[in-house]
Amino acid sequence: AIYMLDPSGRVTIWNKGAERLTGWTESEAIGEHAVLFYPPEAVAEGKPDSDLARAAAQGRLEQEDWLQRKDGTRFLAAVAVTALHDDSGRLRGFAKILQDITRRRAAEEALRANESHLRSILSTVPEAMVVIDERGAILSFSATAETLFGYAADEVIGRNIRLLMPPPARGEHDGYIRRYLETGTPHIIGSVRTVSAQRKDGTIFPVELSVGEASGGDGRRIFTGFIRDLTQRRRTEEQLAALQAELIHVSRISAMGAMASTLAHELNQPITAVVNYVEGVRDMLARPDSTPGPGAHAADMPVILDALDHAAKEALRAGNILRHLRDFVARGEVEKTVEPLPPLIREAAAFGLMGAREKGIEAHFELDPAASPVLVDKVQIQQVIINLVRNATEAMSDSDERQLFITSTPDQPGFVCVSISDTGSGVPAEVAAQLFNAFVSTKTKGMGLGLSICRTIIEANGGRIWMEPREGGGTSFHFTLVQAQAEE
Repeated sequence: AIYMLDPSGRVTIWNKGAERLTGWTESEAIGEHAVLFYPPEAVAEGKPDSDLARAAAQGRLEQEDWLQRKDGTRFLAAVAVTALHDDSGRLRGFAKILQDITRRRAAEEALRANESHLRSILSTVPEAMVVIDERGAILSFSATAETLFGYAADEVIGRNIRLLMPPPARGEHDGYIRRYLETGTPHIIGSVRTVSAQRKDGTIFPVELSVGEASGGDGRRIFTGFIRDLTQRRRTEEQLAALQAELIHVSRISAMGAMASTLAHELNQPITAVVNYVEGVRDMLARPDSTPGPGAHAADMPVILDALDHAAKEALRAGNILRHLRDFVARGEVEKTVEPLPPLIREAAAFGLMGAREKGIEAHFELDPAASPVLVDKVQIQQVIINLVRNATEAMSDSDERQLFITSTPDQPGFVCVSISDTGSGVPAEVAAQLFNAFVSTKTKGMGLGLSICRTIIEANGGRIWMEPREGGGTSFHFTLVQAQAEE
């Protein structure tokens, strides 16, 4: 819209564009004051006259403003007002140009909202997110990615994604993209892979990478990578491996307990033989006809030598049995230490509960501070807790309610009691009576050694372990531990 105003602000010229934009015809607009095109609140503030005054003082005024059509609807206009003067400098009037920018501004606001939404996603997405173009240049870098890699977004935007890769992938990545664009054969797109990444400080760490593809507005392809740091997972796996190694060792010790009677029998045979041979030689040497001197017992000497030879062999056999036993156990005795019980339980339960949340299992802890500290072999007791927690999670695999309760309370003087209860299907009565015996199991593929090992460990640490049905359904396992008492 283009129209002219006289110095007082009344319309003198009105073009067709002004008619289409405002709804007022030329005959209706000529002679009317400019207030006609302003909303009532703007008129009340004196804005029409103040706009003309500013234009007169500055020579030209450009602004965006809300104006009003004949039918009362409003539109956002880009307004340009130019003051017109004659040769003597006297103000002759004003030229006004209006452009309706309502839709453009709405589109800009929508774009800004979308950008804000995207920024909020980038700042809150739990995994690091990096978007690159088909040249490998980084287009966006989420807040989590900044934390993970140590770069600020403005440090990497526009740079090649190779920046985040260690050799040799750093030198090969552009070839990967080029080959995919040429052949269309995906190698990593649409799949999840474990790869290595490199931080700003040069440290290399394992990540889980998944990549998706999309088309940009200009038809060019973009790739979005979601990156999860596996450092903690690897550390946890290493700790689990160490704990499993400890469990294997404890299992060996438990197996030795089960083999004790057999070993006693094996050792008893050579020792008895040694005693018999030595006593026989003693008796032969103590006979009344034994007199000192050359040739004494010459007739008995072959028998005596044979008996001593057999005694030596039997003694060596006993020593071999003991040596094999020592090599099997290998680690020697483990000293008990004073340990705070709540962190010991929580640390072990964290390993036992890995993957439980995905199965819908909720764990509840009620650990009494008064039931601490305890005098135990920490690794062995944690193996008991891990075993019982995993048994409980497996027992609830087919249950509608999946609740796990871990509690610790003071027990009889000098002891504390730890309980692990589940809402599973329970233990059949015919199995419950012999549950802690070796090779008794409620699992179809179980070996029946886990609870036997648990009993051996708890008893070796001075406590006892038992099982009972849980009120409301399920099973409760309880075991006691020696509470560490301060000396007077």
